[in-house]
Amino acid sequence: MTTTTAAPAVSGLDGEARISEEAFQAIKADVTAWVEGPGEAYADEIEATGQVPDGLLPELRDRGYLSLAAPVELGGRGIPFSRYLELMEIVSRSHASIRMLVHVINGTWRAMVPFATPAQMDEIVKPSIAGTKLVAFTLTEATAGTGQDLRTTARLEGDTWYLNGEKHLITFGVKCDYWLIAARIEGSTDKEGFVAFLMPNTGLPGAEVIDDSETMGVRGTDHAILRFTETPVPNSALLGEQGDGLKVALGGFLLPSRVSVAMSAVGLAERAQQLAVEYANKRETFGKKLSSRQAIQFYLAENYADIAAARALVIEAAKAYEEDRADAGVLSSASKMIAVDMLARVTDKALQVHGGQGYWKRNKIERVYRDARAQRFEEGTNEIQKLVVGRAVVTGAVDY
Repeated sequence: MTTTTAAPAVSGLDGEARISEEAFQAIKADVTAWVEGPGEAYADEIEATGQVPDGLLPELRDRGYLSLAAPVELGGRGIPFSRYLELMEIVSRSHASIRMLVHVINGTWRAMVPFATPAQMDEIVKPSIAGTKLVAFTLTEATAGTGQDLRTTARLEGDTWYLNGEKHLITFGVKCDYWLIAARIEGSTDKEGFVAFLMPNTGLPGAEVIDDSETMGVRGTDHAILRFTETPVPNSALLGEQGDGLKVALGGFLLPSRVSVAMSAVGLAERAQQLAVEYANKRETFGKKLSSRQAIQFYLAENYADIAAARALVIEAAKAYEEDRADAGVLSSASKMIAVDMLARVTDKALQVHGGQGYWKRNKIERVYRDARAQRFEEGTNEIQKLVVGRAVVTGAVDY
C-alpha cells in the first residue's frame, strides 16, 4: 500500500493555503494511476461481493484521497474547490462506491467547521478529515422534499434534546461513527426553527437503524433508514446554535456537494464514453468496425459535446462557490440539473453502442449504466433544482 503525505502548499492571494501547480499535477497523476489500476480491481471485487472491502477505506485514507479539499491547518491538503473537482472527475470514473467515499468525506467538513465547538473539532471534525471517523449526512425524509419541510423534531428539556422522526436514504448511515442530523425544533414553524446535531451512532435509546443497502446501483455502499423515538441527545451534540440547522445542512453541505455531484456525473459520463469508443473500435459487423459507421460516430460526437458543455458549467459553478458569488446557489443547482441529464443521455448512447453485449454484467458499461441513475436524485432531484433555478430567474436574481 502506498502512503501519500500532504503535498506542499503555497500562499494564495486570498490568504488561504494553496497547493502548488506542480504538487497538484503530481496528485492528479497519482489519482489517475490508482483509478485505472487498483481502483478497477476494487470495482470488480465490489460488484462480485456486493460489499466494500475492508481494506478500501484505509487505502483511500493512507493515499490522502479523503483529505484533498480540507484546509491544511485542519489536516487537509488545501486544494481549492475547483481544482479538487478535477480530481473528483477522475475518481468518478471508478466504481460508484469509491466515488461516494471520496465525495462524502471530502465534503462533510464544510458543514461542520463553521459551527463546531473546539471539542467537536478535535473529537469529530479533524478525525473525519483524516478519514479515521465517518460522518453521515442525515437530512432526507420520506415525507419531506426540500429540506425546509422536515418533520423530524427535537425538543429541549434541561440539557437534553429528545428526537422523534424518521430519515431515509442515508448513505453510510449504518456503519458511520456519527450522524450529522438536521431536525425542526418541536412547535416551530419558520426557517429559524431548525437545529443540527453531531450524534454518535452508538446504540442510543430509541434509535433504530435499518440496513437499506439493496440498491439498483452503487453496490457496496451502505444506506440506512433511521427511526427516532424520544431519543435523548445531549446539548453538547448541538452543532451551532438553535436556528442554525438549515445553514448547516443546505448552505454548508448541499450547495458545494451539488457541484461535486455534477462533476461526478461528468466523470462517469467520460468513463461511459471511453468504454463506448473502445468497444466501437474493437467490434466488427459485416467486415467493418462499428467506429467507421456514421450512426455510431454521431452518438460519440453528441456524447463528446454533451460532456464538454456540462463540464464547463460545473467549473463555472465551482468558481462561483470559491468566490462566494451571489449566483453560487443557482449555478450549483443548474450545474447538477444539466450534468445528470447529460449523464443519462451519454450512458444510454454508450450502452446502445455496445448493443446486446452491454446488457450483460461481464461488460463494464452495464455497471456504469446502473450507477448513473443514482445521481439523478442524489443531493436533490432535478425537479427541486428546477424550482431553485426557476425562482431565481423569475425574480431577477440572476444576471445574463
